[in-house]
Amino acid sequence: MTDDTREPRPLLPFLEPFYRVAVPLAWPLVRIGIGWNLAVHGWGKVLRGPAAQAALLARDGYDFGPKLALLLIFVELIGGICIIFGLFTRFFAAAVALEMGLLTFDHYWGHGFSWLRQGYEYTLLWGMMSLAVALRGGGLYSLDRKIGVEL
Repeated sequence: MTDDTREPRPLLPFLEPFYRVAVPLAWPLVRIGIGWNLAVHGWGKVLRGPAAQAALLARDGYDFGPKLALLLIFVELIGGICIIFGLFTRFFAAAVALEMGLLTFDHYWGHGFSWLRQGYEYTLLWGMMSLAVALRGGGLYSLDRKIGVEL
């Protein structure tokens, strides 16, 4: 019987010290990639302003006024920053996964897969990545771990 919880041994044993250092850094790298992308999108909405963002959303069929724009700014900008630092990670990653799920299936699905044709490729990818972060949490190098509490 094998122990499935153990990492497989490297084919090239001289790489083992590298992997010992690199593997724990993989999850923060994923969080930074997701959070940075979100924060940049959220910042664009801040620069546009809630009213202009609401008008863009209305054009796309989401006519909920500036309240929805403010919610998206909060989820993307504040949530993106929090995901980067691993603070309230599960909460914000779940919120992003819900946002991307709505966009994927309600807005982009009918255009097919390719993002170049305004399809769901991009939103599906970010939704799945955000869901993975929501399921896993901040990880070892996170503020959630540092304070000992998750939201």
